[in-house]
Amino acid sequence: MITDLTKGKPSSLLWRFTLPLLISIIFQQMYNICDSVIAGNFAGATPAEGELALAAVGASYPVTMLFIQIANGINSGCAVVISQLFGAKEYVRMKTAVSTSLITTIVLAAILTVAGLFCCDPIMTALHTKAEIFDASALYLRIYIGGLIFLFLYNVCTGIFTALGDSKTPLIFLIASSIGNIILDLIMVIPMQMGVAGVAWATFIAQGISAVLAAVTLFFRLKKIEIPHRSPMFSNHMLRTISRIAIPTICQQSFVSVGNLLIQGLVNDMGPAILAGYSAAIKLNTFAVNIMACISNGVSSFAAQNIGAAKPERIHAGYKAGAVFTLICLIPFWIGYLVFADSMIGLFSKEPSAEALNAGASLLRACAPFYAVLGVKLLSDGVLRGGGAIRSFMASTFSDLLLRVVISYILVPFMGFAAFLWAWPIGWTLSAGLAAFFYFRGNWRNASFKIG
Repeated sequence: MITDLTKGKPSSLLWRFTLPLLISIIFQQMYNICDSVIAGNFAGATPAEGELALAAVGASYPVTMLFIQIANGINSGCAVVISQLFGAKEYVRMKTAVSTSLITTIVLAAILTVAGLFCCDPIMTALHTKAEIFDASALYLRIYIGGLIFLFLYNVCTGIFTALGDSKTPLIFLIASSIGNIILDLIMVIPMQMGVAGVAWATFIAQGISAVLAAVTLFFRLKKIEIPHRSPMFSNHMLRTISRIAIPTICQQSFVSVGNLLIQGLVNDMGPAILAGYSAAIKLNTFAVNIMACISNGVSSFAAQNIGAAKPERIHAGYKAGAVFTLICLIPFWIGYLVFADSMIGLFSKEPSAEALNAGASLLRACAPFYAVLGVKLLSDGVLRGGGAIRSFMASTFSDLLLRVVISYILVPFMGFAAFLWAWPIGWTLSAGLAAFFYFRGNWRNASFKIG
């Protein structure tokens, strides 16, 4: 169902539009967490072997996140342009933007797949991956990289559906994919005893089916939008227009992931036990962060459509609705991560070591109180991105990452793992202040590019 976000009460529209996106993120994060839980509990004959399996999956996680962030950058770039064209009712050019996005995405995914497979082992070596988990981590990563084309195709289709105001169709595919992934995890890891490789193949298969179905559905959905004449399949001009949003966003997302890789190198040096606890905490922390990012993406689509329709006055109401929605969604995370942190980390292994349990629980307790601060940053980023104020958007994100990386590298030699308990809250707080400043200054009103 395609939704026009430029008409009607902003808060009601945004809530109805974002809720399916939110449910889809919940399912997506649940199966990401299940990957690690199943690996930690069943991918070894003993608790110690299970902890090593959890560490192996965790060691490659920042690398997989790098590819995910690149896919998300393409998603954001095409979504902003398509949202603005849809809001302006320029359907011929909108269809050209869609086909150009799809073609470019497939080509880029093929290039990254070849490069990723070639560089897999050197990357894991550069991250100081310990010998006892190296082979399993590298194998997991190779299988994951082999399915990049499905990851990229699914993400760009999701971005296009969202840009057209349809947040329900991606939800249906993601629910099916998530359930299928978990079932395949259980089959491949427990009865088939494929270990870490089974977790990777489960993701590959489930994501592949979901991507193909999403692309086919998008094709038939777009056919229903009538246009006076056939739209060009590919346009260099449209590619440049999309790139004005996508490339800075990809650079921003990639920079974040590279920063996380640098931090991962520090964690890997601390040994498999701390790495296992850190990996569990990062998966749980990412769950909360992605919930907030999902609401931010909804605000971004809302802002882009209304800017395209020359109705920027509606955006403040959408921002406030997003803030209320964010606070409501954070309640279970605050309860779970502050009150039951030990139990949450304990889910990832049969008998987690005291070192792993302490590392993971302490990181959760340090980050959770600052989720509301991060929510302000992400909502402000959503409006900046939707309005095309990419320089402001990148500045707020880079400040967060630089602070987290610098603080970590300065404090780790003196404080060990405790350095990370300071790095995340400080980075989030200062970057949130910068993002909020850009939002309330309102430079996004005039930053929106003209798709000429």
